[in-house]
Amino acid sequence: MKKNIIILTYFSFIFLFNSLYAQSNKTAIVVYNQFENGKQIPDRTLTLRCSKAAAYIFNSSATEKFYIDFRKRVTIKTGIIQENKYAVITAFKTLSQPVFKDDFDTVLGYNCKKAVYDVFSNKIEVWYTNQCSKFKGSPSISFAPIDGLVLKYVVNGNRTILAKSIIFSDEAIDFPDKEFVKVDDANYAAALIKSRYIRIPVFEKEQINYDNDIVNKEEEILNHTYRYAKGNVILKKIKLPENNEKGLFFVQLSDWSNGDAYDRVGSVFTFSVNNEKTILNALRNGIDKLPVFSDKSGNMYQGITATNNFSPAIELMRFFTPFGVGYFNNKRIISGYQWSDSAVFKQEVTSLIPGDEKEIWIGVYIGNYDKGGHKVSLDLNFYPDKELTSTNKWIQPLFSTVNIMEAAGQNYGKIFQDDSLKMEFNIPDSLQNLKLLFTTTGHGGWENGDEFVPKLNQVFIDGVAVFQHTPWRTDCGTYRLLNPASGNFPDGLSSSDLSRSNWCPGSLTPPFIIPLIYLSKGKHTLKVVIDQGKPEGGSFSHWCVSGVLVGNIK
Repeated sequence: MKKNIIILTYFSFIFLFNSLYAQSNKTAIVVYNQFENGKQIPDRTLTLRCSKAAAYIFNSSATEKFYIDFRKRVTIKTGIIQENKYAVITAFKTLSQPVFKDDFDTVLGYNCKKAVYDVFSNKIEVWYTNQCSKFKGSPSISFAPIDGLVLKYVVNGNRTILAKSIIFSDEAIDFPDKEFVKVDDANYAAALIKSRYIRIPVFEKEQINYDNDIVNKEEEILNHTYRYAKGNVILKKIKLPENNEKGLFFVQLSDWSNGDAYDRVGSVFTFSVNNEKTILNALRNGIDKLPVFSDKSGNMYQGITATNNFSPAIELMRFFTPFGVGYFNNKRIISGYQWSDSAVFKQEVTSLIPGDEKEIWIGVYIGNYDKGGHKVSLDLNFYPDKELTSTNKWIQPLFSTVNIMEAAGQNYGKIFQDDSLKMEFNIPDSLQNLKLLFTTTGHGGWENGDEFVPKLNQVFIDGVAVFQHTPWRTDCGTYRLLNPASGNFPDGLSSSDLSRSNWCPGSLTPPFIIPLIYLSKGKHTLKVVIDQGKPEGGSFSHWCVSGVLVGNIK
């Protein structure tokens, strides 16, 4: 960005606009209403102050201002972004150009001609007049301004900006007179976007690998990375932004292989700092701190369902590392294949981030036994939205067979071969918009394993089926360029191309949303049933399923 920056001092900025100040102080002030599908949008107006040589557009934004210089044939966009003052100057000739039509209209008693623009595949129909004492201006700088006064424009036939009044004034157009930094539109847009949300960096290229010699600090430190489950889990306590009830949360994770060539199950998870009965105790002190569920055959599964004394992790995002992206890019060079630098996953998690807590734990799990393993970066991003209704969130994790403590001895989710996952849960009073977020992926990586064979998943509540679906992904070939270490077959396919049980190497798997608005308060039973396949020799199938109830308290 530094190459494109020019400092504009007070005097040079004034010089830029000297032609504008030389004009008569006479200006026209045009106020526009906005309409969507024929209906006026309340409290949404635009105002244009224009002369014979210049125009100034202002709206409700406190950040940006927009100007048009008809003599220099440029538009000027200024922004005060996080205390930095930027200006973007764009020549008319680089903007979308008009196609003039023979159509006419009358707006506020002025005869108007028509021009049509194509802007980012949007059809913009503009009506302008030359009858208003040669005043020039447009309420938008998205297209090349016409030497006339625009009184109406319509976008794609359904959004209209229409002048409702024109008055005349002796006031001059108020151009900026402070120091600005001239930047190109690309750098300006990047700065503006970054200013509109809060980025909380959680991990920055932290290693997740197999390491049997990890020693953690005993004290609980904010923003400190802890490593658990022999290196397969990294964990950190972070602060949440204030007033986060009105806005959207997203997690974004980037993954690089640091030596591991295989596709692995990954999970971003959290749990409350106010609840000591979580998986955190087991991460710190071993899997014997987890409650045990026994199936019909006597197999033991640690920490897979919520109890009175335990809450499983809240899964924010299920992702799958590709075959060796990053580390193996230069070790398997194929003409015409431009391997990706990393795998990037981003998902909205608003309903899973508590609004009444100032701090939370966030962790990342990647199951692997490689000494190099993976490196990951993780951000939690908050996008404020004042127009959203503030809600009191209710979040209750119910079950998870994602064995994030696999390396410490936690069993795989093989329970569905001879049994089903069963549990009880309670619904509190005054709950609205109740939903179950159900995430499921099948595993068993040989020809007859559940990874490659579609299997029916069912969820029952109080004996009634609320979900019946065979989760399956047929789009795995989309992610080929994330998988340099994937094996190539004689038929031309690669292992990463093959369809799978609701996941692909290099993809994320979003949850199924199961509405439960009809459930009454009190105790209920839940059962997850999956048509899991039988083992063959030393190979077995298993399912990673997680379920979290979310809703709003009245």
